[in-house]
Amino acid sequence: MNIVVLVKQVPDSGAERTLSADYSVDRASSSNVINEMDEYAIEEALKIKEAHGGEVTVLTVGPAGATESIRKALSMGPDKAVHVQDDALHGSCAVATSKVLAAALGTLNADLILCGAESTDGRVQVVPHMLAERLGVAALTGARKLTVDGSQLTVERQTDEGYEVVTAATPAIVSVWDTINEPRYPSFKGIMAAKKKPVQSLSLADLGVAADEVGFAGATSQVLEFSKRPARSGGTKVIDEGDGGTQLVAFLATEKFV
Repeated sequence: MNIVVLVKQVPDSGAERTLSADYSVDRASSSNVINEMDEYAIEEALKIKEAHGGEVTVLTVGPAGATESIRKALSMGPDKAVHVQDDALHGSCAVATSKVLAAALGTLNADLILCGAESTDGRVQVVPHMLAERLGVAALTGARKLTVDGSQLTVERQTDEGYEVVTAATPAIVSVWDTINEPRYPSFKGIMAAKKKPVQSLSLADLGVAADEVGFAGATSQVLEFSKRPARSGGTKVIDEGDGGTQLVAFLATEKFV
């Protein structure tokens, strides 16, 4: 089975994040890592390869600095990577990103496309659906479990109430949550091997995508303003002088908890 995993480099969610002057995500001043959900997609791809054979390719759209995350992904076990990088991509919205990803996927002939259900920098959860529409394949999204039986895929789609069972035939795209597995840690051998694994670099011209279709010029949405999250204020202290229970109930009622 030919498996492609979409991997995005994002600012570390454990550090302070902000936007640049042009309202794009400020990646230069932050520590960048593999999007957490994508690590679960990588692990699932490797498990499928181990069980059914095949090849795992990492696909990334991002600046030159994303190479670090690509090598980290390859150290987990995938066979090779494709890196789409072009200065014109800066400022691309989800719609434009899906166009570029779809063009790159068109060169890879994937049976199964895996990705995280969301990215920690955008959290829009729409790219898998957009890709499925552009590629004309099934979308099995929000998976907490994936079963492969030949060309048939069965997914337990995680919901607020429980889960739904959804099936489709390959080719298909599956997005996963962090409940699907536990990603492996790269071994020293894997880290060293990753340095020698092939990484193909593609530009927009290579994919037949015009520069004015991506970036700020091709964006279908625009950030007009933003503000930092307000500092956390002190909580309400209840001093029990015989009426602590009454004060607590009154506070909970005010906050509409009771």
